[in-house]
Amino acid sequence: MNTKPVMPGDNGTKWPRRPPRLGRLFGTLRPFYFITFNTYQRLGLLARDEIHDTFCAFSAKAEEYDVAVGRYVIMPDHVHLFAAFPMDGIALPSWVQSLRNVIGKKLGQLGIPKPHWQEGFFDHLLRSYESYAQKWEYVRMNPVRAKLCDTPESWPYQGEIVRIPFDERIGAVAASLCRGV
Repeated sequence: MNTKPVMPGDNGTKWPRRPPRLGRLFGTLRPFYFITFNTYQRLGLLARDEIHDTFCAFSAKAEEYDVAVGRYVIMPDHVHLFAAFPMDGIALPSWVQSLRNVIGKKLGQLGIPKPHWQEGFFDHLLRSYESYAQKWEYVRMNPVRAKLCDTPESWPYQGEIVRIPFDERIGAVAASLCRGV
């Protein structure tokens, strides 16, 4: 007999192999992430005007895909950013890979050989304004802690592409953020 054992309380429901991302469970909210990725062997390749310009251009163009890049800090060996993604559309891993490809191409043009990136990246789905505020405070102080500048505002490789309002009442970013709607 080739039958599957019946679990207590099993009503025969088929469950997906992986649960959907939380952002997809709520029809009017957008997933809002804190994202970090590092250079290969933490080499100081990124803190330069050409990379900052490339990052900003890519992030501004991301709006065409309903991706809103908010605050960010580019450190010599890693990037921190906050981004809201569409409920349906480009996936976070694909978008991060595209960003790293574009920055990697610029690094190549600057004569910096591959490999440029540490494998993988870190992402955290933000669920509360407090979490967002705490992470932003950590990120904005990174250049000061690394003794690269005296104040966070004086670090030239940081900023905000799109203002992303985190709604404290619902603990998320509203879907209407898309393209200024």
